[in-house]
Amino acid sequence: MEESNNIRLEFLGTGTSQGVPVVACDCPVCLSDNEKDKRLRASVLIEVNGLKLVVDAGPDFRQQMLRVGLRRLDGILLTHEHTDHIFGLDDIRAFNWVQHHPMDIYAEARVQESIRRIFNYVFSQSGYPGIPQMNLHLIDNSVFFIDSVPVIPVRGYHHQLPVYGFRIGKLAYLTDIKTIEDHEKEKLVDLDLLIVNALRIEKHVSHFNLEEAIQLIREVKPKKAFLTHISHMMGLHDDVQRDLPVNVFLAYDGLCLTI
Repeated sequence: MEESNNIRLEFLGTGTSQGVPVVACDCPVCLSDNEKDKRLRASVLIEVNGLKLVVDAGPDFRQQMLRVGLRRLDGILLTHEHTDHIFGLDDIRAFNWVQHHPMDIYAEARVQESIRRIFNYVFSQSGYPGIPQMNLHLIDNSVFFIDSVPVIPVRGYHHQLPVYGFRIGKLAYLTDIKTIEDHEKEKLVDLDLLIVNALRIEKHVSHFNLEEAIQLIREVKPKKAFLTHISHMMGLHDDVQRDLPVNVFLAYDGLCLTI
């Protein structure tokens, strides 16, 4: 299979479901003046072979699109159906208007069922003007293509909920994962860049904590790894970064990488 190249990635958001700062919280992280401690809900923009793709569209999707000034979006890949990963989908309307066609959205069957239920007005026959337009593309745990770009789903589990990460070329993006089976880890070998969730220092029932994320990084041995989906309980960005292994970094909103 031909590897995708010329990959540019921007972190649109690196926070957990509540974002950082958290509403009504006065902890040191939420009160921090460091912009690296301010985190929108987790999402990334990937530009590859001329395509512009977003992974997940949470409640901050509109704000994220305005911040990066995106004028064209070729598709949205969804990891799973939780609120912080899909509730921004109504705001694809602007791209529908500018691009004159429905947005291509890639998701497994269960996630599509949730989209059809939550955004039922999109799929009704009411004919109401101005509603979002979506082309739902069914994916499973097999390679699929967006134009000529191969995308490899990577199955993990968010507690007991199956979720997908995605590998494109030598980049892999995993979020909301607590466990991943050995045969799925094989999809993560020979990476230049691994992005993986790390919620906090203490263990959590449905997310990797910092130790578990670092353990996965040590197993699959990417050249570099960045941690995302970070809660305020992780600690201050600069304090945590000082103690990380040499090739592991805390991601932050607005960070751009090229491989």
